[in-house]
Amino acid sequence: MKIALVGIGKIAVDQHVPSLAASDDWELAATVSRAGTVDGVPSYKDLDTMLAENADVEVVSLCLPPVPRYDYAKACLEAGRHVMLEKPPGATLAEVYDLQALAADKGLTLFATWHSRMAKGVQAAKAALAGKTIETAHIDWKENVRQWHPGQDWVFEPGGMGVFDPGINALSILTEVLPAPVFLREAVVYTPENRQTPIKANLTFSGGVTAEFDWLKEGTQMWEMTFRTTDGDTVHLLEGGNECVVNDQQMPVAELGEYPALYARMAELVKAGESDVDLAPMVHVSDAMTLGRRVTAPAFEW
Repeated sequence: MKIALVGIGKIAVDQHVPSLAASDDWELAATVSRAGTVDGVPSYKDLDTMLAENADVEVVSLCLPPVPRYDYAKACLEAGRHVMLEKPPGATLAEVYDLQALAADKGLTLFATWHSRMAKGVQAAKAALAGKTIETAHIDWKENVRQWHPGQDWVFEPGGMGVFDPGINALSILTEVLPAPVFLREAVVYTPENRQTPIKANLTFSGGVTAEFDWLKEGTQMWEMTFRTTDGDTVHLLEGGNECVVNDQQMPVAELGEYPALYARMAELVKAGESDVDLAPMVHVSDAMTLGRRVTAPAFEW
């Protein structure tokens, strides 16, 4: 199937383009970006022009920041194209609900992707926790924003999510592997005095679940979570969900990496005429922004 990629920035170049090139399901037929291009692929600066000149492109994958994404997604759906959304699927829950309704009305596929759910050890952890009762669980999701988003001021603007940009990855795994849903009870969010979005957050959920997100971690980066069940089992997810250890035993993991697995899933959805729009991770972020106690943190500079 022919697919167009919109937004040729760091994540597109690092993950989407190689995943499409390695896939038997997809042909990257066009790109849309203000500046970025992909060698050998027709490039456009305007989405409407790309859609008009490429009627055979069935699917559009959007790698734009969340705030402008709704207008692009709506235009693609109205043009009869299936749409794949980078995480988070939008700037607000309401606009994603609207896209979901539009896709359903037109009989098109809408896929709100959560790449960390495709980490190689996630399904092993889910299987290990199935039917169990969680006694406690803790997430440490701590990385250096200067390393992963160098100079990208949009992450600190309204809609950019701040530390919840990586933190929502942890929440996407949490909502995938837990045998029962949880909800936020309290949160503390730390926002630099010269920025609009948090740089650190501490979350407490029902069911004994806690999380610490930090965007100022130097040295070894940390993407880990630990679950302890009432019958004495311990499940560790390490390396962003790519390693799973159950009771000190390393578990077999999936073969496909995160983004190749996302595109394989999108191919399945299009062929089956289905959509996949799970907003549970984004609901938790919205709840943290609503319920969280604000603490002013020192100014942040790149």
